[in-house]
Amino acid sequence: MEPKPDPTVVLYAALGVGHLTPMVELAKLFLRRGVPVVIAVQTAPTSAPALFAATASDSARIAAANPSIAFHHLPPPDYPSPDPSPFLQMLDVLRLTVPLLLAFLRSLPSVAALVLDLFCIDSLDAAAEAGVPAYIYFTSSAGDLAAFLHLPHHFATTEGDFKDMGKALLRFPGVPPIPASDMPHTVQDRATRMCTALIGHYRRISEARGVLVNTYEWLEARAVSALREGVCVPDRPTPPVRCIGPMIVKGAAGGGERHACLSWLDAQPKQSVVFICFGSVGAVSAAELKEIARGLENSSHRFLWVVRTPPVDPAKFFMPRPPPDLDALLPDGFLERTRDRGMVLKMWAPQVEVLRHAATGAFMTHCGWNSVLEAVSAGVPMLCWPQYAEQRLNKVFVVDEMKVGVVLEGYDEELVKAEEVEKKVRLVLEPEDSDKLRERLAMAKEKAAEAMADSGSSQTSFAEFLKDLKLTE
Repeated sequence: MEPKPDPTVVLYAALGVGHLTPMVELAKLFLRRGVPVVIAVQTAPTSAPALFAATASDSARIAAANPSIAFHHLPPPDYPSPDPSPFLQMLDVLRLTVPLLLAFLRSLPSVAALVLDLFCIDSLDAAAEAGVPAYIYFTSSAGDLAAFLHLPHHFATTEGDFKDMGKALLRFPGVPPIPASDMPHTVQDRATRMCTALIGHYRRISEARGVLVNTYEWLEARAVSALREGVCVPDRPTPPVRCIGPMIVKGAAGGGERHACLSWLDAQPKQSVVFICFGSVGAVSAAELKEIARGLENSSHRFLWVVRTPPVDPAKFFMPRPPPDLDALLPDGFLERTRDRGMVLKMWAPQVEVLRHAATGAFMTHCGWNSVLEAVSAGVPMLCWPQYAEQRLNKVFVVDEMKVGVVLEGYDEELVKAEEVEKKVRLVLEPEDSDKLRERLAMAKEKAAEAMADSGSSQTSFAEFLKDLKLTE
C-alpha cells in the first residue's frame, strides 16, 4: 500500500508580478520547512489583453528562476464584457475564476491550506466548498490591515466621503491619526464600484482562518496589538494575525554580474549617498523629474537616481513604458555638472543591494511596503514621496508611528519643489540633523534581524502557523 502524500499548501496570488513575487518568497519559506507547496497562477482572459500585459512573461520568468517551486496555471475564465478599469478587471477575473480554483483544489490528493492575497478574497468560497482552511497573506503593513479592517465599520456608522474631507484626521484603532486625503484613492468616494468592491473585500477578511502579515512585531507593535485584541473589527471576530516578516526579495532581476552602480558606491564615503527610486512603476511626471534634479544639484550631496519615463496618462502608470531619454527629461547640462558626485540609471537598480551598501545614507521612496521593509532592514532613513495605492497610508506610519523617515511636502499638491528636495536631502544626510533618525533606524535594523533569526518572533510565529495546520508537531 502506497503511503499517503503529504498535504500540499496552495498559494494563490492576484494578477501582476507585484502579487506573484511575494507568494514566491512565501513558498520558499514553506519549502525550507519541508512543506509541499504549489502556486496557482491566474491566466488573463483574451477579452482583456491589456490586463497586466506582462503577467504571462513575468510568470514564466519567475517560474524559470525558481525550479524548486511548482506552478499551476489556471485556465482563463469567460469574461465577455471587461470593465474599463484595469483594477476592476482584475477583481472580476479573480471572482470568475473561483470555480476553476475549486476544481484544482479538488484535483489534489490532500490540501493542507489555501493561502491567498487580499484581492483573491472571493476564493474563500472555493476553500469553503472544498473543505480547506483558508488564510490570507497580507503583503503590506499591519497598520494598513488595521485601517482596512475598520473601514467597513467606519462606512456603516458615518456619512460623507474622504474626497470631501481634505486633511481632516481619521482615527482608527491601532494607528496614528490619518489625514482623509492620505487614504487610498480607491476608497475616497464610497459611491464608486471600486470602493464598494474593496469594502466587501475588507469585510470578508474575518472569514479567513488566519492572516499572515509581512511585518515584524517591534516595528508595528501598536497595530499588531490592536489586531490581536480584535478592536479593529467591532462587530465580528478578528482571525489570528501572525507576523512573519520582514520577508525581502534578494537579487530580483539583475542577473549574475555585480551591477556597475555598486562599484560606483564602493568609491563613495560612508552614508553619503541619497538613493532615489520610486518602485517598478513609479509615476513621477516630467516636471517633477526636473525639480528632483535641481534639488539634488543644489544640495551638493551625492546621489544614485533611477529614472523612468513618465507615463503619458498618469492614471495608467502601471502600463509598460520605454526607457527614458535622459537628455530630454533632465535639465540642460545636469548630467555633466553632477557627474563627479551622482549616477543616473535607466529603469532599474538592484535596490536591496544598494540599500545595504555602506555608502547609502538615505532613500527617497514611494513608500511601497516592500521598499519600506528593505530600507528599515538596512537601517536607511526614508524621504517619503507616496504616489498611489496604500503608499500614503504607509507614509503616515513611517513618519508618525515608526519614526524612520520624513515627508517630502507637496506630494499631494501640484508637485514637490526643488527647494523641498534640497532641504530634506540635507536634513537626512547631514549628521547634526539626522542623529535621532539614525539611532531609531539602527534599532529597527537590529530588531528586524532578530525577528528573522531561528528563534526570532517571526520565525516562531510561522512555526506556530504550521502547527495550526497540523504540519508540524
